[in-house]
Amino acid sequence: MKRQSIRMLSRIVVVVCVAMPGEMLLAQAAGNNNAGAPANEAQAADHEGMASEMKQLRAMIEELRQENQTSRAEMRQLREELEKTQSMLEKVTAGHTEEVPPSPATAAQASPQLEARVEKLEESSTLLNEKVDEQYQTKVEAASKYRARLSGIVLMNAFRNHGTSDNFDYPDFAQAASGLPQSSFGATLRQSEIGLEIFGPNLAGAKTSANVHLDFAGGFPAAPNGVDFGIVRLKTASLRFDWEHTSVVAGQDSLFISPLSPTSFASLATPAFAYAGNLWGWIPQLRVEHRFDLAAAQTFTVQAGILDNVTWNMPPDPYYRYAGPGEQSGQPAYAARAAWSRPVGGREISFGAAGYYGRQDWSEERYLDGWAAMGDWEIPLTQSWMLSGEFYRGRGAGGLGAGIGQTVVYGQSSEYSAAPIRGVDSAGGWSQLKWQITPKLEMNGVFAEDDAFSRDVLGFATDQNNSSPILGRNRGALGNVVFRPRSDLILAAEFRRLRTYPFYSNSSVTNQVNLAMGVLF
Repeated sequence: MKRQSIRMLSRIVVVVCVAMPGEMLLAQAAGNNNAGAPANEAQAADHEGMASEMKQLRAMIEELRQENQTSRAEMRQLREELEKTQSMLEKVTAGHTEEVPPSPATAAQASPQLEARVEKLEESSTLLNEKVDEQYQTKVEAASKYRARLSGIVLMNAFRNHGTSDNFDYPDFAQAASGLPQSSFGATLRQSEIGLEIFGPNLAGAKTSANVHLDFAGGFPAAPNGVDFGIVRLKTASLRFDWEHTSVVAGQDSLFISPLSPTSFASLATPAFAYAGNLWGWIPQLRVEHRFDLAAAQTFTVQAGILDNVTWNMPPDPYYRYAGPGEQSGQPAYAARAAWSRPVGGREISFGAAGYYGRQDWSEERYLDGWAAMGDWEIPLTQSWMLSGEFYRGRGAGGLGAGIGQTVVYGQSSEYSAAPIRGVDSAGGWSQLKWQITPKLEMNGVFAEDDAFSRDVLGFATDQNNSSPILGRNRGALGNVVFRPRSDLILAAEFRRLRTYPFYSNSSVTNQVNLAMGVLF
């Protein structure tokens, strides 16, 4: 209130100062007229205008005086109320001082209640601080008014390989040496990832959101040291509509019928054992999920959707897109999954079963029905041990990594447009045993295998007709240690072994030791 009064007085002084020269000019003009000096019409008009302005200034001054009086009255009222409040507080304090101290029994009874109230206040304060920290951390400026969250990992991998593989830094299957050196060493950061999530408005009762994730494993530019300049690659980008029990997801997302993968920071560009029984894919799709809440905190989830009908063929052109055999069929691929889960001792046990079907048109009246059936599980054995894994059985499902990425084999040269084909019949899976030693330290052991059945290959297809060795089996195992000294810092060491068996040549072995260091953000 004092500030308001000072502000008003300042305004009065300014107005008075402005008004005084006007009054002096009017007095001077009046004196000149009384002296008999001639005055023309223009001067008379100016005098009338100045007189009008003087009236307005006087009105403003009167208004400011009234406002000042009102402010003073409000200040007196507030001062009286403050004095009354202080008086009441003094009486209450004096009354408590004169009260008889409570008995020991009453004090003992009140003490737990007081402690409970203090504990509740501390919990509320902690929760509030966490919310404030979360809002601070997730404050990313966006062009729209909706909240955005940036996330990802800066990951460096240093590795030493013994043997030859399809990929130097994250091998998926072993290859024959072909005169190449058996031992090699390297390092890369191209498995680093960047993610952005946008939280949109509520629509028809659903929370909307969108996300996009990129890495740098899209290849290498044709430049000196180009192996260190990984090209940005789109991994996933999707839109979500989430109701309480139902979700709709549209976009390029992970393969929802194969939701699990082994724990590994040596292989993020492709999931660990991607061609050794771990079905995977970042595929454009549209799916619906519904969750049923059952008794005893159990949940039953049903998922169904359509996917881009991919068959794992190399693009024929680096700039223009052409339909692949699955897309040439004129229909998408179809997939569905059902899963049951429930909490057990602070952890969750779950079992899932899924199916996949995609019609394929390889031209020249060559049709194939690709399919796969799969199951997944997560079983907490104790508070420290967890068993998880997946199994599949399929045919012509190389688009999901099945059959070591082989969808069909050719009975004649693959360059011949009408060469007979057969879908690769295969089965595989993986299983992981996790030991959570401490909340910050864990160890993982994984065994995996993918097996392409020989009955579809031997006596029908040869390596020469297929332009590359036909792989019959890919077997892998790994052991790693993951240490998280902080929630945003990861240190890991891993040993991985791959043994791959072609149909028409000897098996090859690749061993890799991988050291990883990553910072999450």
